[in-house]
Amino acid sequence: MLEEVNSRSNLRRLTYLSVIFLIMTAGFVVRLFERQIVRRSQFTALADKQYYTKIDQPAKRGQIYIQDKDSIDLYDQSKSGLFPIAVDLELYNIMAVPRNIIDKTDAAQKLAKVLGLNESDILSQINNDKWYVPPLEKRVTKEIADKVSALSLKGIIIEDQYARVYPENEFMSQLLGFVDYESNGRYGLEEYYDGILKGEGGTLQGIKDNRGKVFEVSQSDPGKDGASIILTIDRSIQYMAEKKLKEGIERYAADGGTLIVADPKTGAILAMASSPSYNPNKFNEVSQDKQSIFLNPATSLSWEPGSVFKPVIVSSALAEKKVEPDSKPDDIPGGFSNSITVNGYEIHNSLDKPYGYETVSQILENSDNIGMVWIANKMENQTIYDYLRKFGFGQKTGIDVSGEATGQILPVRQWRDVSRATISFGQGISATPIQIVMAYAAIANKGKMIKPTVLSKVIDSGEVEKSTNGGSGNQVISEDDAKKITEMLVSVVVNGHGKKAQVPGFRVAGKTGTAQIPKSGGGYEENQHVGSFAGFAPADDPKFAMLVKFDKPKNVDWAESSAAPIFGEMSDWLLNNYFKVSKQ
Repeated sequence: MLEEVNSRSNLRRLTYLSVIFLIMTAGFVVRLFERQIVRRSQFTALADKQYYTKIDQPAKRGQIYIQDKDSIDLYDQSKSGLFPIAVDLELYNIMAVPRNIIDKTDAAQKLAKVLGLNESDILSQINNDKWYVPPLEKRVTKEIADKVSALSLKGIIIEDQYARVYPENEFMSQLLGFVDYESNGRYGLEEYYDGILKGEGGTLQGIKDNRGKVFEVSQSDPGKDGASIILTIDRSIQYMAEKKLKEGIERYAADGGTLIVADPKTGAILAMASSPSYNPNKFNEVSQDKQSIFLNPATSLSWEPGSVFKPVIVSSALAEKKVEPDSKPDDIPGGFSNSITVNGYEIHNSLDKPYGYETVSQILENSDNIGMVWIANKMENQTIYDYLRKFGFGQKTGIDVSGEATGQILPVRQWRDVSRATISFGQGISATPIQIVMAYAAIANKGKMIKPTVLSKVIDSGEVEKSTNGGSGNQVISEDDAKKITEMLVSVVVNGHGKKAQVPGFRVAGKTGTAQIPKSGGGYEENQHVGSFAGFAPADDPKFAMLVKFDKPKNVDWAESSAAPIFGEMSDWLLNNYFKVSKQ
């Protein structure tokens, strides 16, 4: 009887176990079915994530070249005559995953020797269990990266990347701009042509090991590298422009300055220099409160140009047949005095002296403000305004550089008589350096205004994709009137305040400008000015138009003693050494 009871009890246990086993088996089958059939794609993706990785591959940014007729490329003859001013190099970031580093002290010691860093600084970064810390070192060379790799330190990762490098450091930096750490072009040409230079990044998919390193590539999309661009800038002219500008700033104790050289026939910018500048390789070292230095003063900043603006007004009056070069103020008894009152405002000549019955040519030679008011009064406000717009003021020139400013012209409906008077001698209006140099270029180009350009060609996949120039241009004044104003500007250099801009053996045309600096609350600063000289040469067949501008020179009172001499020195080099023009 007892055996029968035990037998039944064992049978029940066996039955229970069998039921449990069947339930577990059914659950396992259901679970297996769910994972292998129902949720197959989800778990396959999780598995792939453990073993496969997808890495973004940045495109190589296109290079920026400038003209350099002495440059020879032994490996690519098509690049001879060009100099790379901005290039992409493959550099490396040294990364760390502290949680995976076994012996942190040993790792810090070894890395410090290779990277040339302080051991304690490295240890302070990696002595934790974080998954991520900022790079231990950025943008190291392949040689250093290989040395780090040879250490075979678990938890240390070498990340390769393209880095923008500017071989000439500060050279033409404000025209170039820079590329930030997110590979975006910032300021200047790097920003303006970012879409062309940047290219399209690709992807790489492969199998990774337990250290996260790809050891087998399964799929690769290389993307497309950026196109390269060739600028109109000439390396020799740019170098001399920066040299002369810095010499002038030091010689005249100026706060800064700008020098632009342009081809008046094509609009090509041959040099664009400003100082002070910065090193685009170290843009991140510029403090937040000083980042205005990234702006290009030649195109992004404006000033009241003063007397350098007078030829624009005289050109307009010539075009309207209101005056001729030898016209005199017969309608003013006694000729021009030393001052005039307009709308209750007293206007003086810079030397506060009367000039009497002078001609229009002499008005420019003497830089006579009162004579300029007389010329402007012969035209309607709307007429003057229209010519200012034709000459490119109050609007962008369209130059291919980011951040171009428009300058300011008061809306003509708001003009009073005093507005017309002050504008005639370059006050109450603001202009950018590029606007001034292109206005003079229009006179030099037989009265035709050309759009300025810095881009010469685009090279995509090794082929020249397009070439650019300033276009056909608009006729602002007639060729005959352009000849008249040119002769008047030559007279300024020979007989007027521009004598120090002369180059022996050549006819130079130009005009000085000693501009007052307006206060934010009205009126003008005392004992401070901006000195400028704009012009072109040779006057009969101009090879270049140029502007030299110095901000707040301290030891000279007039532009004829600062901007004019530098203009003359730069012109001498251009005519005799670069263009090698025969003397007249």
